[in-house]
Amino acid sequence: MGRCNLKVLLLKHTPAPEETVAMAAKLCYSPSDIESLKEKIEDKDQALFVQRLMKMGHLSPIEHASFTFAIEGISRACSHQLVRHRLASYSQQSQRYVSERSAAKDDKNPCVFDYVIPPSIEGDGEARKAFEEFMRQSQGVYDLLQKRLNEIGIKGEAANQDARFVLPNAAETKIIVTMNARELLHFFRQRCCNRAQWEIRAMAEEMLRIAKEISPIIFKYAGPPCLKHPCPEGEYSCGRINEVRKRYLVQE
Repeated sequence: MGRCNLKVLLLKHTPAPEETVAMAAKLCYSPSDIESLKEKIEDKDQALFVQRLMKMGHLSPIEHASFTFAIEGISRACSHQLVRHRLASYSQQSQRYVSERSAAKDDKNPCVFDYVIPPSIEGDGEARKAFEEFMRQSQGVYDLLQKRLNEIGIKGEAANQDARFVLPNAAETKIIVTMNARELLHFFRQRCCNRAQWEIRAMAEEMLRIAKEISPIIFKYAGPPCLKHPCPEGEYSCGRINEVRKRYLVQE
């Protein structure tokens, strides 16, 4: 246990998401019955139609496509930001039901819980040493609290829920998140921006990479808001709009 790295997996997604989006959009305007409409859509490539929808800003039909990601190797600091996106469903590993107690038999050298270390600290020897020492101290206090609580008859989740108060924001967590495509577009606008915190930005960029493989039309222009418009951050802009566009619009 100790330092860990980001991992993002796509667990499930709406099959043929762009066909589903086309079906939802065309139903609004078609007199055909659903079976006939479904056959027509399946017989024809819907790429141009979905492109037109996206260009028009007619986004409600893309809410019918959803994506479920499993994410691990992120900190509690990152997950606190993630769950602020309220139009999503979350299932997160619990610090109440899952103990962080060290598995090591030697109390002087406990196995430290998994944690995330910021690159700025990782790259500074003195800062990294202090950071890692604090993680070990946190583990030691957590184990001590678990031991004392057990001795007075408080065990299992009851002990976990009180001992976890000493765990830092750096503690690693695992989470499953489901978002529809429209909310994902919003999420990418907010979190792929250079002004977003580095960890959630890295996670968003990996989610976007995966989403583009599944649905390249819907997510063609997904990313920070400056891809097709002036930066909305005004005086707080990162000032690297050309660099950002080059990176995200590589296929343009």
